[in-house]
Amino acid sequence: MLFPGAAGELEGLWKEAAGPPRGSAVFAHPHPLHGGTMHNKVVYRAVQALTQSGFATLRFQFRGVGLSKGRYDAGRGEIDDVRSALDEAESRGGLPLVAGGFSFGAAMALKASDADSRVAAFVGLGLPVAAESGRMLPLPPASRPALFVVGERDAYGPPADLARFLQSAPWVRMVVVPDADHFFEGRLEELGAAVREFLETLALPAVARARTP
Repeated sequence: MLFPGAAGELEGLWKEAAGPPRGSAVFAHPHPLHGGTMHNKVVYRAVQALTQSGFATLRFQFRGVGLSKGRYDAGRGEIDDVRSALDEAESRGGLPLVAGGFSFGAAMALKASDADSRVAAFVGLGLPVAAESGRMLPLPPASRPALFVVGERDAYGPPADLARFLQSAPWVRMVVVPDADHFFEGRLEELGAAVREFLETLALPAVARARTP
């Protein structure tokens, strides 16, 4: 599927929720200049967890990746790509929205959803707080449940660095996956379980179709 973006059409995959719908979600992929695409294994596992937990989910290609128009914009235009994806998810599946991403995608989704009142929860995997794309990140607002999952051996966002970033946000849940690297190699089951457990505890408003596709 293709949907409108600020730099032209964006390529995406929409997956309906399994079971009774609880809302819609957007999940963003890792860094475009390092081979990141919406087909990444971590992204796929996160989408599985979201749809199994009742959220119709849109994963998409950032500008310049796959069939998406435009070109890499050093993390500026990519924030707009996430916003466009949130608009598309709302139009297809209604509210409430869950925003999230892996690595670079987690940073972009965190920035894009910061002041978006439609977003009821956030899921960040491997947030790269020790990398360039992890600078100047906002904390999730106190009104928004948020989960951050990090590998014990993550070099781009070590648990100690992530804990420092989140220290003034005690309402946020942080999960460390033992013996996992940044890509959760060999630990995808534990990753999916952590995301499902978080989603299943969310108390969210009833689904409302805010706009007609």
